[in-house]
Amino acid sequence: MLDLNQLRKDLEPLVQGLAKRGVQFDTERFQQLEARRKAVQVETETLQAERNALAKRIGQLKSKGEDASEALAQSQQIPVRLKQLEQDLSQVQAELSSWFATIPNLPHESVPVGESEEDNVEVRRWIPGPKDDQGKPAHITFEPRDHVDLGEQFGLDFEAARKLAGARFMVLRGPLARLHRALAQFMLDTQVEEHGYTECYTPYIVNASTLYGTGQLPKFKDDMFWVTKGGQDNESTDPAESKPEDLYLISTSEISLTGTVRDEILAGDALPMRLTAHSPCFRSEAGSGGRDTRGVIRQHQFDKVEMVQIVHPEQSYEALESMVGHAEHVLQALELPYRVVQLCTGDMGFSAAKTYDLEVWLPAQDTFREISSVSNCEAFQARRLQARFRADSKARPEFVHTLNGSGLAVGRALVAVLENHQQEDGSVIVPKVLRPYMGGLERLVPAK
Repeated sequence: MLDLNQLRKDLEPLVQGLAKRGVQFDTERFQQLEARRKAVQVETETLQAERNALAKRIGQLKSKGEDASEALAQSQQIPVRLKQLEQDLSQVQAELSSWFATIPNLPHESVPVGESEEDNVEVRRWIPGPKDDQGKPAHITFEPRDHVDLGEQFGLDFEAARKLAGARFMVLRGPLARLHRALAQFMLDTQVEEHGYTECYTPYIVNASTLYGTGQLPKFKDDMFWVTKGGQDNESTDPAESKPEDLYLISTSEISLTGTVRDEILAGDALPMRLTAHSPCFRSEAGSGGRDTRGVIRQHQFDKVEMVQIVHPEQSYEALESMVGHAEHVLQALELPYRVVQLCTGDMGFSAAKTYDLEVWLPAQDTFREISSVSNCEAFQARRLQARFRADSKARPEFVHTLNGSGLAVGRALVAVLENHQQEDGSVIVPKVLRPYMGGLERLVPAK
């Protein structure tokens, strides 16, 4: 959430920042709500002063033995009006909070202005092998097969998944299931052992308050899977409404990792916090339409290793660059060509102030596809979560900065390994770093 107190001092940066994201801020509505709020506060303060003056006058009259009935009658009317004003103020503040809960973060000044992914800016690319004249990877010299054709040889089964749960799910068996597990374990070990993250195991089901804090609610409720407890009716049918006891499957473990600092005041020396978790993620893909209907790219359930950092505000952009490097390290170890792209203002996520996407090369699609997104949310999530720190024991609490990123999406990494390490005979070379997790297996070979 944006800083209301700062906006009351200077609204123009908000208007300009949101305009860069293609969001038109209703200045007139804000000014009307602020005028109502100020009027209520002024009347409240006036009545409180009048109540104090009447109390003093009543005391003086009684001490002199004079009639205080008129002053008493006046003083008895004030609490009724104050209660009404309190309700009016709560209503205005609730309307402001509800409105601002749907307004995205402001972009950092370094973010390129644009409308869509077409306006994103490539920062660099890493291609360990040969390239074609367009700078694309050219290490596969035969007609590449896609991950579906390759995967079905090794245990990828969409028909079984469709029978179990419907479209956009998968069943993995045998060597492919083992490769999927190896990827997740390698990613987790890398972030813990080489980059200093603390491994966490967190709930896959969270409440509405946690999702509000990280920015998924209320705006993106339709993208979530809602959970109904057995024996209880779920009365919340309006996507715009959520109760604290409403439960949801996580769409990323960013939610649960970042949510661990909700309503906390951390010691300054506890920062930075580096947290990581391997978890399944669940997304309804309500707005995906007919995109990526073939294969593993866009699933309702997928695994991801997530990185989260909770840092001092002055260190958040340094942390952002380091987190991008942590994700790149995994891709390089897997020998997967990729590029780093800075997202433009129109393509960033709701809570982000600045985002880099890492896109891995998929030979069968002849394109780069997102495999990691790393964002600095600055204090946007922290303000919603009330996550703060004290620089020292006497300092006033300040909001932390929160960052998150994939390290990496396991299913898409599986796709990339299959397609980039495929051989002309249909086999797939297992990357060297994964072989210890695969019992020393060097190659997946189709059954004859």
